[in-house]
Amino acid sequence: MTETPMTETPKIETHTHHTDPISRGRTPARQTTVRSTYRLQLRPDALTFTDARAIAEYLQQLGISHLYLSPILTAAVGSTHGYDVTDPTTVSAPLGGPAGLKALADEVRSRGMGLIVDLVPNHVGVADPRQNPWWWDVLRNGRESQFAHFFDIDWSAGNGAGGRLALPVLQGENDPAALTVDRSGSEPMLALHDLRFPIAAGTDGDNALRIHDKQHYRLVSWKAGLCTYRRFFAVSSLAAVRQEDPEVFEITHRELAAWCEHDLIDGVRVDHPDGLSYPTSYLTKLRRLIGPHRLLLVEKILANREPLDATLPVDGTTGYDALSDYGGVLIDPNGEQTLTELSRKLAGHGSDRAWIGETEHRIKRAVAENILAPEIRRLVAAIKRDAHAESFDTMALTNATIEVLAFMPVYRVDYAPLAGMTGAVVAEVEKRNSELTVPLSVLVTALATNGEAAVRFSQVCGAITAKAVEDTMFYQAARLVSLQEVGGNPARFGHSLNEFHLSNSERAQRWPATMTTLSTHDTKRGEDVRARIGVLSQAAETWARAVESWQEIVPGPDGATTLFLLQNMFGIWPADGRPASSVAGLRERLHLFAEKAIREAGVHTSWEEPDAEFETKVHGWLDAVIDGPVGSEIGDLVHELAPHAWSDSLSQKLLQLCGPGIPDIYQGCELWEDGLVDPDNRRPVDFAARAGLLQSLTGTPALDTTGAAKMWIVAYALWLRRERPDCFVGGTYLPLFAAGEHESRLVAYARGRAGETPEVVVAATRHSLALAEAGWGDTTLELPQGSWTDRLTGHTFQGRARLEKLFARLPVALLVR
Repeated sequence: MTETPMTETPKIETHTHHTDPISRGRTPARQTTVRSTYRLQLRPDALTFTDARAIAEYLQQLGISHLYLSPILTAAVGSTHGYDVTDPTTVSAPLGGPAGLKALADEVRSRGMGLIVDLVPNHVGVADPRQNPWWWDVLRNGRESQFAHFFDIDWSAGNGAGGRLALPVLQGENDPAALTVDRSGSEPMLALHDLRFPIAAGTDGDNALRIHDKQHYRLVSWKAGLCTYRRFFAVSSLAAVRQEDPEVFEITHRELAAWCEHDLIDGVRVDHPDGLSYPTSYLTKLRRLIGPHRLLLVEKILANREPLDATLPVDGTTGYDALSDYGGVLIDPNGEQTLTELSRKLAGHGSDRAWIGETEHRIKRAVAENILAPEIRRLVAAIKRDAHAESFDTMALTNATIEVLAFMPVYRVDYAPLAGMTGAVVAEVEKRNSELTVPLSVLVTALATNGEAAVRFSQVCGAITAKAVEDTMFYQAARLVSLQEVGGNPARFGHSLNEFHLSNSERAQRWPATMTTLSTHDTKRGEDVRARIGVLSQAAETWARAVESWQEIVPGPDGATTLFLLQNMFGIWPADGRPASSVAGLRERLHLFAEKAIREAGVHTSWEEPDAEFETKVHGWLDAVIDGPVGSEIGDLVHELAPHAWSDSLSQKLLQLCGPGIPDIYQGCELWEDGLVDPDNRRPVDFAARAGLLQSLTGTPALDTTGAAKMWIVAYALWLRRERPDCFVGGTYLPLFAAGEHESRLVAYARGRAGETPEVVVAATRHSLALAEAGWGDTTLELPQGSWTDRLTGHTFQGRARLEKLFARLPVALLVR
């Protein structure tokens, strides 16, 4: 082994053009290879198309090949995320309109880059009916509206609203008395506080309540469990649209077709395809529209060990499956017993496999019986029709249907690899309760017809799972909250090296152009927050003693809430020794997060029924922690473990950036980030500071609070992907294993061109806390034949490399033959 110091930083390229094809095959001349993406959360007040153009040069210098844009169609006024599209036929004017999009596309094309767009086919925003012309027309004209068939509305006389469209917008029993008629504009409207609703022709001229009774819609309390249109999950402000209707598909994809025709985009990300009636047929039509060579990714949440359907005409998912792998391999299984016991002691349960199984079933039933009761009611009615069992006992059939849905282990069961799963679940439910045999036979008969009931069954299944697992149970479990992530499985306490490598190998072979990610706009915690919390698996005894001591000093609101919030506080606490109270905005962010967390958990308080007394107690405890001795001790522990948190952050980042698939970087995450759940993770990013830091990097940075080391690794990994693209998307993946005392603390693999010897070796540290005193000792890594230079440090190695030398400067290495 020889070592040569790095003398200079490689020149940053500002105008590179790439015409090598996407892994799917040949591409049109102007399309650019998708090697990496950078997610931008566009918003009218902070990041428009013009703003994106301004940072294109910086992203090019960083090594990004494609800007991955959040939804760009016209959304609700002031929307900071864009998923509440109000007009799918126009590009958002506040973001810059069609001209702004064209200018952005031209800008990135001139730099050899491209665009990926986020498409929202499942639903549109209807919070303010005036902003959605389709919805407004349906409210005015009812089922006679030219847009009535665009939406999935139950107009039947027995729909609970007398055949009218039920809108759950009333806040209380006295709300109807607040109805007035607004005659200030060109047409009279019913007014409810700030909301306005149309008045059908020939129904004006009376008082507001009588006018309301003559409309095609009926305003009802959101607590009444009455909603006669399909929604996005239980969000009444997002109405689902019927993409199975050819006219709906054509008009909602007209803009996308134009972007493809004019070669403005290189790929599409599909939001929530599981909500559609026929996701497979939809994706087939979408693939036909965008062509065979543009990237097509689906936001598909895969359950534990669920494969992505290989018959789908897609390139892969948006990466939650990979996120679970990269975080899981860094978790130390030796901490499981201690953290389980701590959870059992404080929360009353171990947050383990047994508790999760029982709790998931219980919460799914509660979700189905409460916030998704309208969807269940409509599903059961469809089951009766399809099974020709209109006179069957509704309560018994509802109970049997909910029980099957509550045991369903996936979001949606009608994908090809899951054939037979429904039958297995039905058999298990029948085995548990033989009294359900007869109503189950009605359900089975309906599902066998493959009609409306089968479609609604799959749609409701996903909604129940999302609301019960991600939005509730993941806020109740408290053993190690970094495991409680979208697409994650907190019952699995980490991944072994062998499991990690096999998962990566399958990804390289089956889905070489899938997206991989560590942070998104939907993650519960950002990547560096999860990495720091994950270190507690290595320091389980220390953490358990600390938590028990803190409980004595400042008793928390209750054990589970305390344990949950303390981990999140540890995850975002300043690592530089400053008190949390001195960090601008941190106190407010923690209070907002805590309020959302305890309401989502739904144990002591909820969005529907807030408990002011409990919430006041939580906020008081938070302030006591922040301002008192417990806060100081949290800071001390964060500072002590910071090097290991940074080590895990860099490890998962390099493993992701060079692993199989196309890596996505969420905006700002090229530096340390401390984002919590939305809207916290959608805060504006200081791109000027990042661009300045990138330009100033001249030598291997130290692990410190600036995050320069993370940017260094991101840039070098992306530059390498640009230099040798064939080694990555479509390239080979070879697991490498260390030998010696600490062999289990290394994660390493090699990448290369198909059919050729490896050209890149990635090595990363795991479980670093045990290395703090003694170091790597005699542990070595046998490198493939050749001379290897670490792009991160300039050091050169060959043969058997000692890990104490390999990781002398950083806890990761990026070796190139």
